[in-house]
Amino acid sequence: MTKPPVHPTFAWINPACAPNITIQNWVRRYRSCKNTFMSDVREVLTWETFGKASRELATEVWESGYEPDIIVCVARGGLIPAGAIAYALEQKSMLVLNVEFYTGIGTTLLDPRLVDPVPDNHGMSGKKVLIVDDVADSGRTLEFVRGICSQYTDQIKVAVLYEKPRSTIHCDYVWKETADWIAFPWSCLPPVNGEGSKDN
Repeated sequence: MTKPPVHPTFAWINPACAPNITIQNWVRRYRSCKNTFMSDVREVLTWETFGKASRELATEVWESGYEPDIIVCVARGGLIPAGAIAYALEQKSMLVLNVEFYTGIGTTLLDPRLVDPVPDNHGMSGKKVLIVDDVADSGRTLEFVRGICSQYTDQIKVAVLYEKPRSTIHCDYVWKETADWIAFPWSCLPPVNGEGSKDN
């Protein structure tokens, strides 16, 4: 039995990458998500393009003359971009801040908050910090993280793959600006445990 035509909402999912998704799962995913997306228009980031994007973003940082002593990655979305940029900049010093703000597609907590495990942030003291995340959407998560970093240093810059026009923070390094919903290769497919993804 073949799968039904893919609704535009799922046009960014490659069925070949998820051959075990049944018709029932496709229908259930469509019914649960069709009213929550801001738009059927989306920016699709593939793994191949991500490799190019992270390299170009790291080059932008390097050519600006800013040489970070430590990279602060915003988990979870910033983990993979931060790792790629750290390798490109030959920087081994990294700190992970686990921040929770988005609770679903287009839904958030009242305010961003740190979740365990919370690291010892004193390693940032007096250092040049580069905060890395996947996207500056509303900007509130990055403002929260920058506020934490500013308690230890005044040398802070922010790098993201994407920045949206509505963001309250204007990042120092941006690979691409877009107003569209973004499909990242690390979060575009549902979790293997069968539960629905809560990421954008």
